[in-house]
Amino acid sequence: MGDKEKKGSLLDGGNGRLKPRIYERKLVKEMVSEELEVLWDDGYGTNTVKDYLYEAKDMIKNDGGPPRWFCPIECGRPIKDSPVLLFLPGLDGVGMGLILHHKALGKVFEVQCLHIPVHDRTPFQGLVKLVEETVRLEHASRPNSPIYLVGDSIGGCLALAVAAHNPTIDLVLILANPATSFGRSQLQPLFPILEAFPDGLHVTIPYLLSLVMGEPLKMATVGIEGRLPPRQKIEQLSGNLTTLLPLLSGLADIIPKETLIWKLKLLKSASAYANSRLHAVKAEVLVLASDKDNMLPSREEAQRLKNLLPNCNIRCFKDNGHTLFLEDNMNLLTVIKGTCKYRHSWRHDFTSDFLPPSMSEYKYAFDEVAGLIRFASGAAMFSTMEDGKIVEGLAGVPNEGPVLLVGYHMLMGLELACLIEAFLREKKIMIRGAAHPELFWGNFQTSSNEFSFSDWMKVMGALPVTANYLFKVLSTKSHVLLYPGGAREALHYKGEQYKLFWPDQPEFVRMAARFGATIVPFGTVGEDDIVELVLDYHDWMKIPVVNDKIKEAIRGGIKIRDKTKGEVAREELFVPGLLPKLPGRIYYLFGKPIKLKGRDDLLENREDANEMYLQVKSEVEQCIAYLLKKREEDPYRGIIDRTIYSALYASLDQVPAFKL
Repeated sequence: MGDKEKKGSLLDGGNGRLKPRIYERKLVKEMVSEELEVLWDDGYGTNTVKDYLYEAKDMIKNDGGPPRWFCPIECGRPIKDSPVLLFLPGLDGVGMGLILHHKALGKVFEVQCLHIPVHDRTPFQGLVKLVEETVRLEHASRPNSPIYLVGDSIGGCLALAVAAHNPTIDLVLILANPATSFGRSQLQPLFPILEAFPDGLHVTIPYLLSLVMGEPLKMATVGIEGRLPPRQKIEQLSGNLTTLLPLLSGLADIIPKETLIWKLKLLKSASAYANSRLHAVKAEVLVLASDKDNMLPSREEAQRLKNLLPNCNIRCFKDNGHTLFLEDNMNLLTVIKGTCKYRHSWRHDFTSDFLPPSMSEYKYAFDEVAGLIRFASGAAMFSTMEDGKIVEGLAGVPNEGPVLLVGYHMLMGLELACLIEAFLREKKIMIRGAAHPELFWGNFQTSSNEFSFSDWMKVMGALPVTANYLFKVLSTKSHVLLYPGGAREALHYKGEQYKLFWPDQPEFVRMAARFGATIVPFGTVGEDDIVELVLDYHDWMKIPVVNDKIKEAIRGGIKIRDKTKGEVAREELFVPGLLPKLPGRIYYLFGKPIKLKGRDDLLENREDANEMYLQVKSEVEQCIAYLLKKREEDPYRGIIDRTIYSALYASLDQVPAFKL
């Protein structure tokens, strides 16, 4: 092929039609939607490893062509102004390693996958040049948009090499078990044996590789509904394994003996090349590491890269193997959202870059992540209509925004999960919760570096409690959750339950009035029915070693909290000592909506704003007092009574409470 034809193939996926890429993108933009709906279908679980093996079988036919880009049909059309995502495959080179994620990623990215034919022998530097040309062309067409490089295994080395060569281009690298640790692979002694392996026995290698590279159980679990009874889960898992194992023989065609030997040599050169240029990498990097990677020491490598690269975060997956993208419990888009890596410009914006949760994320978050607290708390929701009548459910909360929900923050935020879930389930409304800045800019991540509860809070709409973001989110007519008491209420001391610790400034009232928002005061009770506070801040400070650690943590967080320059900056963060109780119940009462549309006097007169502020605070206290009194009349306050009722009559979400 001539140089001109090669460049056309590189741009258009080698499908024989050399249309200009910029023209194609313009056409697509005219046909896509502006944004995603809440609980949209991301298609996760509809494709499995079996689909990968079927697709790979069709793509490995020898056409004599060079490495090329293609866009999977399943990706469809993305939303407006979606950034480009280039997938750099692992050892197989097929380019279908993201098949479980195509539908989800295709909604918010312009996805292109690199295909390296089975019999292609392009050296590593040649692959670097190919990817680099594509990156520079994409950057030239949209210089203000980031370019995502998702590298799997050896693809991670490729992404790092390209980033090292292009430090001025805005790149976001997502590396899954990068092969930069190939020199320390636990399988190094076995690689020379493969070269001497008899041709007749090569058909057994795919089965060995499948056990080394991935976790068959995690692969077979993809697509199994988490809400199914255990018996049905086992039946589906057994059926999936029975179907999957015979298909693994197809790996012998995807990676024949000569190709495998070549790929191992390519791995060695790729690892050396990338490692020698790590000092030049300035890009934003997210490393995804599997604890059960039997091919590479991925967890240790992730920590090494974090120490070497200036802008690197890591997330570890304790139950997954080397083929992370083909296994269960790993939705790539969810990880991107939870680590705040999705953006349209040079930095992440918590309003314009926010992607609402999909249905699969909703199910996993509230069945697996927060399933225990939802079961234990048995949340009972009540709201107040405009005529003052209290009703069950959330009918009294306006559907149209902007709405500002202002209430009491329960100990350790025990009320959050059930509140967010109820609005999604009953009203299909996404609540944007204003959270402490430490969650986003501090050292909130656990030492295990796993995808944790704090990451899921970001997936479910949490944003920093700053005036700037409150302004932005109200301007989009959203439903916003605000706790004026903040961490002081959520981390209160003994004997302070259900007391409000609100600052003196009525700024949220003036902000709500500026956008004509509706304020809905609400109260929650039930923390004393779920846990017992045994060690508060004063108790911890009496313990010498813990005392020093808390002071050190507070000093380390000063720089982060100073960004907000408000009440938040003076909060002392600690983890209280709690003991679980035999669960009671959490109750919510949303008060009568307070409409501020047309109340310009609240902007001009501080006394009027302060009066409205005190009214909201008083109504929150009245809601709490009402619930504390009425919960004594609830026959299903205890978990045993609720469980019996739900087993006989209805689901836990439909268990009645006290009479109104």
